[in-house]
Amino acid sequence: MTEGNFVDYVKINVASGNGGSGSKHFRREKYISKGGPDGGDGGRGGHVIFKGNKNLWTLISFKFKRHFKAEHGESGSKNRSTGAFGKDLVIPVPLGTVVYDSTNNQKIIEIDDEQDHIIVEGGKGGKGNWHFRSSTNQTPRYSQPGIKGVEKDITLELKVLADVGLVGFPNAGKSTLLASITSAKPKIGDYEFTTLKPNLGIVEYKDFKTFVVADIPGIIEGASSGKGLGHYFLRHVERNSILLFLISAEHDIYKRFLILKEEMLKFKPELLDK
Repeated sequence: MTEGNFVDYVKINVASGNGGSGSKHFRREKYISKGGPDGGDGGRGGHVIFKGNKNLWTLISFKFKRHFKAEHGESGSKNRSTGAFGKDLVIPVPLGTVVYDSTNNQKIIEIDDEQDHIIVEGGKGGKGNWHFRSSTNQTPRYSQPGIKGVEKDITLELKVLADVGLVGFPNAGKSTLLASITSAKPKIGDYEFTTLKPNLGIVEYKDFKTFVVADIPGIIEGASSGKGLGHYFLRHVERNSILLFLISAEHDIYKRFLILKEEMLKFKPELLDK
């Protein structure tokens, strides 16, 4: 979903590089009449790598660019020289990004650290004719072609990472609380679903320590079955360390708490362990 500059769900296409072809070269020097095969191997194609970046909070960088390709490996050459490897394509993503294979909706990986994660491997380079020499075949005039890279359609889904997640019905005052305890400036109004995207704020407390609070858009009864924007809202609850229920005193507080608790239980029972 997209709201302003907040983008948390995109589909993109990635392709790793092709491996370079092996060389069929034969050694040719002035005083060596039968130098034999000396063709080198082709270089590996570039990998497609995702790397978590703690300074990113949205997938907006994928809003206008959806196709990503790594470089191809170069062919081998004489003197058993291996072709240059294709340059890996490193794509930064926010921490909390989940990567899915779009063809079968299978989860590939969840990016929760700042390490390199190979999503699509580059094609292997082919072997040069030097590898195929033997006592019975001293002049192999063939080599291996490089293996082609892999093209894949993938889906990126961002689940907001925060220390505290504010959970409640629409118009319960979550945005107002966030604006009061942090420097965040969320949209505030007296109508339901004022907030259509998670808002984040940093709370400062003693000894210069801080923690992050997320204002999760309002959850309504039936959200776990997709009512309203249920699944979109609920998935952002998953990545919060602590859940803080905010319920208006104008309503039956305990009844509303049970409704919210039930919706999270139906969506993902593990949420109640928080």
